[in-house]
Amino acid sequence: MSKVVYEGWMVRFGRRKIGRSFIHMRYFVLETRMLAYYKRKPQDIMLPIKTLLIDGNCRVEDRGLKIHHGHMVYVLCVYNKKEKYHQIMMAAFNIQEALIWKEKIELVIDQQDFITANGNKVYASIPYGPMADDGRNASSSDRESQCSPEEEEESRPTLSRRITIGNGLPDSVPDWTRDVDSGLLSENNSDQVFSRKHWRLVRCQNGLRIFEELVEVDYLPRSCSKAMKAVGIMEATCESIFQLVMRMDGTRFEWDCSFQYGSLVEEVDGHTAILYHRLHLDWFPAFVWPRDLCYVRYWRRNDDGSYVVLFRSREHVNCSPQPGFVRAHVESGGFKISPLKTCNGRLQTQVQYLMQIDLKGWGVSYFPSFQQHCLIQMLNSVAGLREWFSQIDENYDVSKMPLMVNMTAETASIKKDRKTQENSVQPNSSQNQIHGASRHPVMLDEDSDDDEDYQIPEPEQEVYPIKLENEFNKAVLDEEPSDSIDLSGFSGNLRRDDLDKSRNCWRISDGNNFRVRSKHFIYDKTKIPAGKHLMELVAVDWFKDVKRIDHVARRKGCAVQVASEKGLFSLVINVQVPASTHYSMVFYFVSKPLVPGSLLQLFVDGDDEYRNSRFKLIPAVPKGSWIVRQSVGSTPCLLGKAVDCTYIRGPDYLEIDVDIGSSTVANGVLGLVFGVITTLVVDMAFLVQGNTYEELPERLIGAVRVSHVELSSAIAPVLEASAPNV
Repeated sequence: MSKVVYEGWMVRFGRRKIGRSFIHMRYFVLETRMLAYYKRKPQDIMLPIKTLLIDGNCRVEDRGLKIHHGHMVYVLCVYNKKEKYHQIMMAAFNIQEALIWKEKIELVIDQQDFITANGNKVYASIPYGPMADDGRNASSSDRESQCSPEEEEESRPTLSRRITIGNGLPDSVPDWTRDVDSGLLSENNSDQVFSRKHWRLVRCQNGLRIFEELVEVDYLPRSCSKAMKAVGIMEATCESIFQLVMRMDGTRFEWDCSFQYGSLVEEVDGHTAILYHRLHLDWFPAFVWPRDLCYVRYWRRNDDGSYVVLFRSREHVNCSPQPGFVRAHVESGGFKISPLKTCNGRLQTQVQYLMQIDLKGWGVSYFPSFQQHCLIQMLNSVAGLREWFSQIDENYDVSKMPLMVNMTAETASIKKDRKTQENSVQPNSSQNQIHGASRHPVMLDEDSDDDEDYQIPEPEQEVYPIKLENEFNKAVLDEEPSDSIDLSGFSGNLRRDDLDKSRNCWRISDGNNFRVRSKHFIYDKTKIPAGKHLMELVAVDWFKDVKRIDHVARRKGCAVQVASEKGLFSLVINVQVPASTHYSMVFYFVSKPLVPGSLLQLFVDGDDEYRNSRFKLIPAVPKGSWIVRQSVGSTPCLLGKAVDCTYIRGPDYLEIDVDIGSSTVANGVLGLVFGVITTLVVDMAFLVQGNTYEELPERLIGAVRVSHVELSSAIAPVLEASAPNV
């Protein structure tokens, strides 16, 4: 039996013949002559789903980052050069794990190549001498061949087995890091505009050294600034810093003071993307128009463990100039993230951030300080990065990178596409015969549905992240009604208003504002945007009384009774707020009859102990004072374990009375919130917690946003006599 070199859970990444990709967790095992994966950790005699024989003709190809369901996955392709259609696509949710696998597989390939070479008395396949040093400092994703895998061996016979294939650096993007590293001008980069840079230290600010380029150029507009760069040291890994720099979501607000908004325009390949970026500049914002950018971003990882991220502006048909913004131009820019030697046992990384930008507009020529000030503000994001890493918990994981919203995806088109996808016919499953391991790697067809715990359909160009999340959720749990619900006849005394600036009202909150446990949460703790709700929020009541208000579902004419007449099931959440006057905010969720065996049905019909262990709230305060936002937080909470919950099961409804006053901590927070309730916008999402693989991914029961509620608008309810619980 072959020796196991490395094993563990990885993401199985593939694409079906119709062009749609899928993803699922698989257990990969690397032996001295074979790579295989299984549905679960192999025990005794278990046949793998697929195997690939490892020999000297195998290659590990870096496919870069692919967007998948709230994250980016780092994709590797292992294939045989002489049988290029025999391949295994594997991915990881963090780069560190993918690089470990890449290194282990390459080691096995090199060992097999060495054995073959010794057996045949041929040693030319192992690079050595001066030619082997030519690409030593090149990146594993940038040392690329434009020939096919079959031609690679003939055209470059001295390449090591770690050479990868890819599109490489776009011609229009200058690589300023090459000249910074070497300090020499080579023939290959003689046309780069930043050859032989010389830098002058202009200031030290916020613990950074800020340099200015000394070389004068005459081919750029006078309004374009000189290239400047900030250099700082921080205690974090290169991978963690790189993955944070690549994010264009709300996390960027915590370290980049020049960031306002970012979105994906086009994903070119795993290393190149076109982005739209709005700048937040603080130089007389009342008089100066805001700036935005459209640029190409390219990244690579060098063999020394450093990362390079490069920017340069370009035009794109889907990113035309936006009304109210001046389109700035980035001549060159980006990050270089390099590992340093440890100091007193502490990890250290150097971050360089270079930017040469033309902010455009008439004011740039009249006010030179405007461009200088804004450029320094952008470079200070390196200090923000350093402080961010110095203050986070050691266990905080920055490797899960959420998707960037596509700027061309309008709401109407997303809804239309989503409806089309939800009504599309799922591929039929096919059963393939399992053969013994052989030189040919296919034990199940690469496109077979039998090799899937769940499928995630997505278009070839993955540019509609929100739509993909909802399609994913739909494919996993078929708990949604097949047709729409008649929402007429439902009413509550708190009005619904979908306008952003409305007061004393409610509206449905977008499920993608909340992150819930993914299908593979039990393996890697990943979370995804929640997507579509399981139930419809049809009404909200705002009550007050001299005593606590219980069992509001018995109130005559309430939404529960209207739903019962329509043959619908209701879930009532009664949030009880104690004070000198008792208040209750009641949310009415309705749906078609519950799917038997679904997690929601098990929760509704379970006992109180089970319900208390599963009923979860995700709160958020989008608008409010800092102290209130910090007090409320956004951490999911099991309500049944934090406060007293009373469950009332009726024939076609379940009411949950949540007594906020039963917890001392919750009561203290509530006292703080109640004093400024008219200034707050509060989001609440309710769900049933999923604990096992079969119960995942989690789905929201529903979510609501309550805006600027007035205490005076609450009314006293008229309740009927209580009916016995079922």
